[in-house]
Amino acid sequence: MKLGAAFAMGLVIGLAILGIAGRGAGDDGPETPIGPRWWPSQWGAGDQRGAANRITPAHVKQAAGLIREGKIYSLGRVYEHGMPLPGKRHFSLTIPGSPTGGPSGKNQGVYHDDLFSGEIGQIGTQLDGLGHVGVRIGGDDYFYNGFRRSQFGTAYGLEKLGVENVGVFFTRGVLADVAAARGVERMRAGEVVTPRDIEAALKARNVEVREGDVILIRTGHGRLWMKDNEAYGAGEPGIGIDAARWLSDHKIALVGADTWATEVVPPEDPEHPYPAHLHLLVRHGIYNLENLDLEEIARDHVGEFAFIFAPLRFKGATGSPGNPIAVR
Repeated sequence: MKLGAAFAMGLVIGLAILGIAGRGAGDDGPETPIGPRWWPSQWGAGDQRGAANRITPAHVKQAAGLIREGKIYSLGRVYEHGMPLPGKRHFSLTIPGSPTGGPSGKNQGVYHDDLFSGEIGQIGTQLDGLGHVGVRIGGDDYFYNGFRRSQFGTAYGLEKLGVENVGVFFTRGVLADVAAARGVERMRAGEVVTPRDIEAALKARNVEVREGDVILIRTGHGRLWMKDNEAYGAGEPGIGIDAARWLSDHKIALVGADTWATEVVPPEDPEHPYPAHLHLLVRHGIYNLENLDLEEIARDHVGEFAFIFAPLRFKGATGSPGNPIAVR
């Protein structure tokens, strides 16, 4: 090839690369393992809160207005020895000495301390933060808003996307009791929750999903918790990728479920495990809340409620434990 032709070819290729690199999240962009490039975020290239930005003062006031009876539903599980733990995760809580200290002084006071070890943000009732999952592209791992692991991942906490950035969830919540809508006590592992399932469940409670909402999906799988832990952890019903897209289209802030992954396991496509995690957390900054107890709120046929949850502010953590509550 002549020098002039080679230069021209190189110029064309270079311009093409620059054109691709300059496209935004809403354009076709370069392909990744989960589709077109998803960054920068609609909330800016430096944003670390994702869909939590949708919870505005107006949403808070609207949620507060839903509290009419003053009944509180505790949606979190008890953290205890023997609870279901996915994979090789562990939980341990001990009291160092009993009492740990004392007695002291003339009033002879004694006290107990707690010693905990475990994957603090990924056991029991847990919020998946935006630093929890990412996608390998080339030689690096890309997370929400295009943040690369090589730039923020350390052994002593994430320097970006730590759960301390999330803030407080105080917004309208809706319950989609898919098991009830299907007329079953418990869906089976591997059964896919579809957009039609969600719509039917919401229609049964005469509610709809709005921007900034939290939607909680009941499959009945939670009935196995601490009753048949082996079956609980072996697989689960849950949302498929179509339902995940439906949720992101409705611009929710968070999705939760009475399962350990929220999405269906085994996956619809064995070659694409946990696609809903990647679609919601990575592409859209929508949070995932797992291992919820939705039995009482379902028995009371609650449709909408005030949802309140404050993730623990562990700097650099990938998630948070806690006890979300619903109030109606």
